[in-house]
Amino acid sequence: MYSLRHTLVAILLVLSSACLWSPAARSDDPRVTPLVRAVRHCMESVVNIHTEKAAPENKESRFFTPKSRRVSGMGTGIVVDERGYIVTNYHVIHDVDQITVTLKNGETLAAKKVSFDRKYDMAIIHVDASEPLTVMPLGTSCDVMLAENVFAVGNAFGYEHTVTSGIVSAIGRDVEVDETQSYENLIQTDASINPGNSGGPLLNMNGQVIGINVAIRAGAQRIGFALPIDDARRTIARLLSTERLRGISHGVFATDVKTPSDQQLVIDEVIDGSAADICGLQNGDVIREIRGIQIHDGADWERGLLDVPVGTVLDVSIVRGGQATTLPFTVGVGRNMPATVADRDGQSLAVQTVATPNETEAADIHGKVASMLGLRLASLSTHDRNIIGRRYKGGMKVVSVVSGGRAARHGIRRGDILLGLDGYETLDDRNLKFILLDSRLKNLKELSFQIYRQHHGALVGSMDLTTTRK
Repeated sequence: MYSLRHTLVAILLVLSSACLWSPAARSDDPRVTPLVRAVRHCMESVVNIHTEKAAPENKESRFFTPKSRRVSGMGTGIVVDERGYIVTNYHVIHDVDQITVTLKNGETLAAKKVSFDRKYDMAIIHVDASEPLTVMPLGTSCDVMLAENVFAVGNAFGYEHTVTSGIVSAIGRDVEVDETQSYENLIQTDASINPGNSGGPLLNMNGQVIGINVAIRAGAQRIGFALPIDDARRTIARLLSTERLRGISHGVFATDVKTPSDQQLVIDEVIDGSAADICGLQNGDVIREIRGIQIHDGADWERGLLDVPVGTVLDVSIVRGGQATTLPFTVGVGRNMPATVADRDGQSLAVQTVATPNETEAADIHGKVASMLGLRLASLSTHDRNIIGRRYKGGMKVVSVVSGGRAARHGIRRGDILLGLDGYETLDDRNLKFILLDSRLKNLKELSFQIYRQHHGALVGSMDLTTTRK
């Protein structure tokens, strides 16, 4: 009897404990508030990031051989594609040797860097998950209201999937962190943001991401900042660009059009002879779906084409003149290009997306670079390639700088190596041709140059020089 009674007590304790920690099942339970429902809606799409890097050696040690040690870091990420693509802040993964991602189910995965943008402090990393990940529900920041309820989810001080709530304290904040990093048009919130929250979502009460947490005011209480999601998604589109990552151009230049009631991707320009042109896409078309992905903006369009083998035919759903239609889009195909098909394993046999300029076109391209940027460029020599080493794919040599031009005004010198322009790599004339075709550049207020410089025989490193258009 003694044993049976104590067994029953133990069972009751276990059951009461389970009831205490299990989520409420009844929809009419007053504890299931809008915030609880919103948190449940998004938690699977938030990941925790842990990083490691080697600390600088103590070179002043006199009596012992310096031992290398590891420094740990932490941050948060948001799933933007079910195949394991995750967005976070650049400062979370900058200069680290190892990135580990922990999913909501506890699965721990090694991650690798895919692309990043220093200026906008954003990066894409990738994991190989055992099953498709849940993409974060997308909201819009175009209708964010002062004092509306919001919440943040993140790896605060290493406490994974921490939820904090608050309100929107201000909209359109410009914040300068230091002489090298500043942010514009931020959302300010009093939802607690702590070290480790960087890269995580700020969400509305529908469980939709409206911002990416990026900074806090040191020494203050509950003053945190987030990048508006509409701004962030434009950067994500560039970071997931198939041209940037795979050298496969689709030939579409489009604008995100977002309102509180609808989010659209509207085509501005289609490159002649490109895959989009052959498909039949036209200026003014609204792209609605590709590969089963609903298209809300350019980021969805790019991820819909990313990693798809050349030669694959996809149905693209569009709205033209108020009428819905579907067109066949062939990845990586264009006029005046070699035939490109996929082999049995789905690997590209040939990839060429923007035709290599002939001599006349090349002269015209370099003329535009000189007039627009104040630079004259040339291909890298073997010696130049040895200078930059294996860390970079390549670039173009600055052979002269136009006096009084934009490049000269912002410190670019003869002998510098141009690694990239506004986040796009500049390996050859083909890259320059693609960049100059990008109608988006016409509207940019700022333009960044990625430069590698050699000084007194020592490598200074990569510099990000930003020039403001006049």
